[in-house]
Amino acid sequence: MSKHHAGTSKFLSFVLRHQPDAIGITLDVEGWASIPELIAAAANNGKLLDRDLIQAVVTISDKKRFAISEDGLRIRAVQGHSIETVDISYAEKVPPEFLYHGTATRFMQSIRNGGLLPGSRQYVHLSHDEQTALTVGQRHGKPIVLKIKARHMYEQGFKFFQAENGVWLVELVPAAFMIE
Repeated sequence: MSKHHAGTSKFLSFVLRHQPDAIGITLDVEGWASIPELIAAAANNGKLLDRDLIQAVVTISDKKRFAISEDGLRIRAVQGHSIETVDISYAEKVPPEFLYHGTATRFMQSIRNGGLLPGSRQYVHLSHDEQTALTVGQRHGKPIVLKIKARHMYEQGFKFFQAENGVWLVELVPAAFMIE
């Protein structure tokens, strides 16, 4: 991904996941924003976007953070929202036996005490493989990967969802379901 595409991806993440009001747009309850409104609002705030650039960022992103609606008129972040008005309805899914969560070692005492909590997000994000979790953990400091007993949690009544990009979502992970 080019530097320009990476910058655009960060901008879209900020606006579509956390602060649409920073540029004066509104997301619907499913997190969708009108692409023409996004382009106009971004321009009014000094950020040049066009349909081709947006499509390129959506297409070439290895993390598949964004989706464009079937009619091509709207865009959304597929998960990771901190906006209370966005509540994407994900289909509940049965998770595999284990899922993984990458974090930094400096957070481990808090995690041991209270489990994994979503923080400012709506869900705890889990990966289907250790390498992805390790990559996530490296963003926050010295990484550690936690193995989550996902199927056991599910059997105990916890609900799991999977975003369009494959990220697994759960409201919380009690410490009893984690293996360090």
